[in-house]
Amino acid sequence: MQLSVAVRNGRLDSIETVIGASPTLEIRSGAAPANCAAADTGTLLASMALPADWMAAAAGAKAKSGTWEDLAADAAGVAGHFRIKAGATCHIQGSVTASGGGGDLQLVNTNIAVGQSVTITAFTITDGNA
Repeated sequence: MQLSVAVRNGRLDSIETVIGASPTLEIRSGAAPANCAAADTGTLLASMALPADWMAAAAGAKAKSGTWEDLAADAAGVAGHFRIKAGATCHIQGSVTASGGGGDLQLVNTNIAVGQSVTITAFTITDGNA
């Protein structure tokens, strides 16, 4: 099946529309739950409110927009997965690696210490039709 560029980009842009402005990003230790409907797992290492316009306009993919940063991590541990939530509802989850490591979300350092700054360097959603 093939989609037009307009349909592909509309599908990607709808992700930000459905989740809404300024969702919360949680960085957690360990493996991700089985799916977004499952309860949180691991230790909450860092949490940040994302910018009101948190994703760039779609062009085959949607990349993070603005600064994604927690100025003071909540707990110490090794980042294993992330969850993007609107309120208590998880809408996106995936793997975390250090910058250049190929994870769904990449940050400067996966070994997080209490109080350290946690900065997201890369997050992109690519449409399967891109």
